[in-house]
Amino acid sequence: MRRPHWQQLAVALDRVAASGRQVDFWLRDDDAAEPTAGLDRLLSLVDKHLVPVVIAVPPALTGEALARRLDGHAGVSVAVHGWAHRNHAPPEEKKQELGAHRPRSTVLDELTEGYARLQALFPRSFVPMLVPPWNRIDGALLDDLPGVGFAALSVFGPEKPSLFKLVNTHADVMDWQGTRGCREHAAIVADIIARLRQICGDDEKRRDQAGRTIGVLTHHLVHDAGVWSFMEELFTLTAAHPACRWRTGADLIA
Repeated sequence: MRRPHWQQLAVALDRVAASGRQVDFWLRDDDAAEPTAGLDRLLSLVDKHLVPVVIAVPPALTGEALARRLDGHAGVSVAVHGWAHRNHAPPEEKKQELGAHRPRSTVLDELTEGYARLQALFPRSFVPMLVPPWNRIDGALLDDLPGVGFAALSVFGPEKPSLFKLVNTHADVMDWQGTRGCREHAAIVADIIARLRQICGDDEKRRDQAGRTIGVLTHHLVHDAGVWSFMEELFTLTAAHPACRWRTGADLIA
């Protein structure tokens, strides 16, 4: 028997299906640089449920080993995770790599090099999506992203009005400010249901402003047992549900 929070999500999805609609889910996993046991477990899980995943890779930290490990996984997309995942903000500020703390030209040069590096390492799975480390970026950089080649930006939280395509994540599995393990499953599910209501409400204008996807954010390097069990339950419920479509990186860019 499902626990109450999973039952609530099932009921909400059933209502979406009954209305003849579908919701686009997507999975973003950050910080892959090399093959690890955590990455192996992630790939095994998404392969089992046929759920695609966008893996955000810091270009300066990766190489051929990760390229070989991801080769052949049709459901994997690779996005640009900044450059070296290095903080350049002073101690009194929140961490940022792509902030206004360095010359704009320096940041753009790193992004250009990172884009080219990942495109060469992952020719079949690369997508022109920028995932800023710590989900923060200087807004003044957005106008320059198309010139680098980027077609979309992904941070965390509801999409805000922007001339540049935003494909954000909305439910983070990690309790970063507390245990640094998995958040309470009910709390994560509540975030998903809230996002579901936001994009499936009756107000079409508000739906358009909110975006069209539900993004789930994971970090395979620091997952505990609670995260893995949450993902198993989420995929079991949603992967074959008629209201759900798990989307690839290419789908999101399109």
